[in-house]
Amino acid sequence: MNNQVEENYTGHVVVKSFNHEDESIEEFEKENTKLYKASWKAQMISGIVMPLMTFINNLGYVLVAIYGGIQVANGNVSLGNIQAFLQYMNQFSQPISQLANLTNTIQATVASAERVFEILDEPEMENDTVDVPDVETDNKVTLDHVKFGYEHKPILLEDYNLDVKPGQMIAIVGPTGAGKTTIINLLERFYDVKGGSIKLDGKDIRNMTREQVRSHYAMVLQDTWLFTGSIYDNLKYSREDATKDEIIEAAKAAHVDNFVRQLPKGYDTVLNEEASNISQGQRQLITIARAFVADPEILILDEATSSVDTRTELHIQHAMERLLKNRTSFVVAHRLSTIQNADKIIVMNHGSIVETGNHDELMAKNGFYADLYNSQFAGNVAL
Repeated sequence: MNNQVEENYTGHVVVKSFNHEDESIEEFEKENTKLYKASWKAQMISGIVMPLMTFINNLGYVLVAIYGGIQVANGNVSLGNIQAFLQYMNQFSQPISQLANLTNTIQATVASAERVFEILDEPEMENDTVDVPDVETDNKVTLDHVKFGYEHKPILLEDYNLDVKPGQMIAIVGPTGAGKTTIINLLERFYDVKGGSIKLDGKDIRNMTREQVRSHYAMVLQDTWLFTGSIYDNLKYSREDATKDEIIEAAKAAHVDNFVRQLPKGYDTVLNEEASNISQGQRQLITIARAFVADPEILILDEATSSVDTRTELHIQHAMERLLKNRTSFVVAHRLSTIQNADKIIVMNHGSIVETGNHDELMAKNGFYADLYNSQFAGNVAL
């Protein structure tokens, strides 16, 4: 029920816009009724257990007293022995009664412990390395005969090769669900390749820990994620040793500085839990500025301009041209206008790479990329 309440509260705008208030209330009442019945049953059992235990203890006390009285009358035992036995019996039964009173608490604790230990028992991702010889190369990133596929699913990459020189911009395009993010996950070693290798400065990334691999990258995701705290702290999160001047310079480059200075507290403005006190586009700009503060060797932009308007996107593209100079970058994009100047474009469809080349080469092939491009700029339907 808590999940349903949180879901409806978070998505209340969508619920209201589709006039689903009555349905949401009805679903809540169903869940609330289930919870009520379960709670009523639990409380009833709890209410019965304690009186029952008290009755059993008192019944035993009475039976012992009667039997002891008969034995005392017959001269078989002394009155003191019976009195001592009754006291021992009372002291023994008292903890049992208290334990019975905690039945509900114990059951709730056991249920919670099962869920907690289920998470704790999950195996951690091994930060293992593989002893693979390094290769001297002038490539920044190399995909050498890479083979990869998710478990129990078809192979996505089969014997794929890609050489990325320092400072080059590599674009990854394709329809939704084509598998564009898979390549990004492999680069940052969220998954290991099934065959071949991925090299960073000639060194197989399996020779490096995951922390070492990811220290070379900064990433801007499609889903913006900001922490509760000031805008300044969020910008500084990517590099704790960044100076204030560096942070402001990055904010200006990402067109964050202008709107931040219009806020009452400027960079000290505290973002709430979901950063709902600023717009979605402003949140996206802050995540872009945060990546610029990191000043990484390699920058990954995953649909980084998906939540900004066309004018802001144009400003960001100009800023990126300055900030991406002499920096290797991978850009995942739906808007093909943003990646026409890319050195290489990887075109994906149905989880596989179907074309590779620059914009002019791919347009000359008149293949899948050309269909995507024409569907956006000429009104044609992509095949």
